[in-house]
Amino acid sequence: MDVLEAPRITPQIVAEHGLSDEEYARILKALGREPNLVELGIFSVMWSEHCSYKSSRVHLRKLPTGAPWVICGPGENAGVIDIGDGDAAIFKMESHNHPSYIEPYQGAATGVGGILRDVFTMGARPIANLNALRFGRPDHPKTRHLVAGVVAGIGGYGNCVGVPTVGGEVNFDAAYDGNILVNAMTVGIAKADKIFYSAAAGIGNPVVYVGSKTGRDGIHGATMASADFAQDSEEKRPTVQVGDPFTEKLLIEACLELMASDAIVAIQDMGAAGLTSSSVEMASKGGVGIRLDMNQVPCREEGMTPYEMMLSESQERMLMVLKPGREAEAEAIFRKWELDFAVIGEVTDTERMELVWNGETVADIPLGPLADEAPLYERAYAIPKPPEPVTDFPESTDIAADLLKLMASPALASRRWIWEQYDQSVGANTVQRPGGDAAVVRIHGSRKALAMTTDCTPRYCHADPVEGGKQAVAEAYRNLCAVGAKPLAITNCLNFGNPQRPEIMGQLVGCIEGMAEACRALDFPVVSGNVSLYNETKNDDGTSQAILPTPAIGAVGLLDDWEKSATIGFKGEGEAIIVVGGTAGQLGQSVWLREFHRRVDGPPPPVDLTEERANGEFVRDLISLGLATAVHDVSDGGLAVAIAEMALAGGLGARIEADADGCSAASMAFGEDQGRYIVTAADPQPILDRAERAERFVAAIGITGGDALIGRLDNSPEWHVSVADLRAAHESFFPKLMGGEGVLG
Repeated sequence: MDVLEAPRITPQIVAEHGLSDEEYARILKALGREPNLVELGIFSVMWSEHCSYKSSRVHLRKLPTGAPWVICGPGENAGVIDIGDGDAAIFKMESHNHPSYIEPYQGAATGVGGILRDVFTMGARPIANLNALRFGRPDHPKTRHLVAGVVAGIGGYGNCVGVPTVGGEVNFDAAYDGNILVNAMTVGIAKADKIFYSAAAGIGNPVVYVGSKTGRDGIHGATMASADFAQDSEEKRPTVQVGDPFTEKLLIEACLELMASDAIVAIQDMGAAGLTSSSVEMASKGGVGIRLDMNQVPCREEGMTPYEMMLSESQERMLMVLKPGREAEAEAIFRKWELDFAVIGEVTDTERMELVWNGETVADIPLGPLADEAPLYERAYAIPKPPEPVTDFPESTDIAADLLKLMASPALASRRWIWEQYDQSVGANTVQRPGGDAAVVRIHGSRKALAMTTDCTPRYCHADPVEGGKQAVAEAYRNLCAVGAKPLAITNCLNFGNPQRPEIMGQLVGCIEGMAEACRALDFPVVSGNVSLYNETKNDDGTSQAILPTPAIGAVGLLDDWEKSATIGFKGEGEAIIVVGGTAGQLGQSVWLREFHRRVDGPPPPVDLTEERANGEFVRDLISLGLATAVHDVSDGGLAVAIAEMALAGGLGARIEADADGCSAASMAFGEDQGRYIVTAADPQPILDRAERAERFVAAIGITGGDALIGRLDNSPEWHVSVADLRAAHESFFPKLMGGEGVLG
């Protein structure tokens, strides 16, 4: 259909593009006329929640983003931090939730591809991928299919492109039955003086398209990601992109080769909203204009219109501004790597986006309204009040039986079935693989290593968004400290329901406020991130099922010597087991209370950020001094689960004896008090002495050895569970759920 002969824009067409009447009125005012279909489509994707953050921008400003080691904070493709010796770490996390529910393999695969491009766009070589996944009930009829497809998609893309998948998390809850979450994170390394940015510059400089050809896959993907699901979600398959990891690998190498020269002025990947967002962002950040000749865009399908070209989210594509006269040099590199290369436009001084097709102007839009002047809403919100404390917690009649059941539960069972489908060691720099507190990847050619983790406890955030937001950041901090890394910065992926509902908006605002408080207290700035809203499903009766509030945190820390990183497994017989941090027996919102009593009562455990920081620094000192032989943070499932995980990792049992100090046996064993670690030591006295000087609470609670966990808490009966039985329970869930399947193509 000829754009210039397209039907007049009607209220129905406006609504189909996800725009409100008020937003359409703003478009009329910005243009001074009625838009054509191309212009309407461009406004539609640029003003979507996915691209504009129109419901969250006002609150995201509360997050601390600066520190002496931050080179580039939010606003670019990824965050950049200084890690010394002229090196920089570049990282970001993003969502691909809706596409992964509709088409799990391609949705997850292209999520990995997109976040890889965000990182290597800035000049970094990707060294690691992580993910944070949430699925519905294990017995839901779609869960097995979704798990298989998502895991295969993540593995299929990451394995083929040659970047190891080294960490992540997987949760199950009925709230995700109709809307799973697939959050992908990439970490890369670059030279601190060779970072590439996206702001276009140089009037008349050529605008260059590189990578794969443009197809019709992914059209309106950003708009789909900014709306909730109805029952017809299967019909949205055409809006899911299709990825090619082998092309992505070629694109990485070609971009890095060209980046070794000085030919690039600006570079941007074509992610959500494709050619539209990349060109608008480059021009608006540079305070310039851009003119594109749509006849020059490489297309893989016949008869594509400018509307389709601009809104396509075909994968493995980049947009660059080059220095004049460098086109032939750049083209030679991309042709060598068997990639498309085309000069499709130029930088102008108009501060407008101009599109030309067949010699006629098919779009002419001022850039201000598309970018910095996009709608910004201060939506009504009500932060939920925390639940009242619960005093009628039940008692456990059999700690050993409870521990076995917890270790086999969907919340705590081994994720080995998942991570064994990922190549964790390609590149030969992975020091710690999945299964510990944080992944550790060494920086090639040095003693340094980066530690990285993803963390969030959605049930805490649902019960108390502020405390849950704090806890998500604090647990990420704790996991980095547990391997000996100094925490440096975080990225995030804020997954919530419909922001037009005050209770959902309250969850978002509360979590951000809690995150901000934790980031300030822990000196742990936010350098990049993503917001994913409208994660809910409309039911047949008109009601909506929102996901649990899920502010996933991706965190990065630095180890000066990778050989000194700590691991969780018990190392030998007769070593002391020491808990760092006090235990009050907080069972509110605990896994134990939910699994055994089907209760989600009470407030989540409070986070004392002063204690969190002091305990983390104390544990890092123990590791750097070689005093701790094994370290593990205490989180879901409490002390008993943490010790069981250490026993399984080391293939060694332990005897635990502890004074409950007024706690019940169940709350002592399974309470989820924050800020705690378990450490082991051949000689506990130096640790106890240092703790006294540092005014840290520590307690020796047991000794390693044997082939079973044997415990006595206060005056309760002694309990006993073999390591073999623990392993059988822990490893049983996923093979049973997936029917013994391996990777699905």
